[in-house]
Amino acid sequence: MKLVTLADGTRDGRLHVVSRDGSRVLPVAGAKCLQDAMEAWETLEPDLQRLAQEVEEGGAPFDSSAALAPFPRAVQWLDGSAFETHSLLLQQAWDMPVTGLPKRPLMYQGMSDRFLAPTETAIFPSAEDGIDFEGEFGVILGEVPMGTSAKDALQYVRLIVLINDWSLRALGPIEMATGFGWLQCKPACSVAPFAVSPDELGEAWRDGRVCLPLTIHRNGTLFGQANGQEMSFSFGDLIAHAAYSRDLPAGTILGSGTVANQNYGEVGSSCIAERRAIEQIESGEGTTPFLTDGDVVTMEAHLPTGGSVFGQIAQEVSTRS
Repeated sequence: MKLVTLADGTRDGRLHVVSRDGSRVLPVAGAKCLQDAMEAWETLEPDLQRLAQEVEEGGAPFDSSAALAPFPRAVQWLDGSAFETHSLLLQQAWDMPVTGLPKRPLMYQGMSDRFLAPTETAIFPSAEDGIDFEGEFGVILGEVPMGTSAKDALQYVRLIVLINDWSLRALGPIEMATGFGWLQCKPACSVAPFAVSPDELGEAWRDGRVCLPLTIHRNGTLFGQANGQEMSFSFGDLIAHAAYSRDLPAGTILGSGTVANQNYGEVGSSCIAERRAIEQIESGEGTTPFLTDGDVVTMEAHLPTGGSVFGQIAQEVSTRS
């Protein structure tokens, strides 16, 4: 099934089921918003599956301009870093010890009180902050008990999403040096309109990974199409790591980190910082500019059959200075 949240004048929007081709929607009667659905998933899922069948036969036209992020706000947003190629490139370019990823997942807790709609203008304080996109996949979880193992964790994955985890690169090193973690350098993320159940991906959901290329364009030019299959840690590993010392509430969103592949020379990158790192390694200087006013970033993932799984993120950048 595919779910979408449409604007209705409230902060959390109105939950709808979407047809597989993304053209029609039906409202969900048993849950007003996605958080309601997450907290009542076991009893609500049969109704959602029934609606998913009905919307294939009819429903209201889907208006993409009315789509909010599936979760306009969420109980928790946790972001990992599960692609070793991404870490290796940045470590080499930034003259750090080239160790790749550690034996345990990297993860931080980010801003969850707001997620940007997929076509909403992304507003930042200044282009001097090094505005960057980061394409990644994420999962929305049911309630996960503390101590859940990696082999048992995937049963709690309810939905899968596509995320643009915006970053302000000039602020990152300053905040990392304090030892307190990120705040200013991590503004609100953007999320593609459709949150989909794992079965919608078919064989592309395997081993706790989204095995699909993430296609990113910058101002209409292809920037990257790295595949999510090269996660060094699966989503099962990431969930288990997050749940080691706490229960995870239903509605937790957990991200994979920036998608990256070993054959980056062929498939490109999912963020500007990685592209600049490659340039630094190869020529001694990162030359690809970060984003500024008027730049447009699009992200989308397609099944082998050609269908758009999550719908499209398409956003223009704007700054206040």
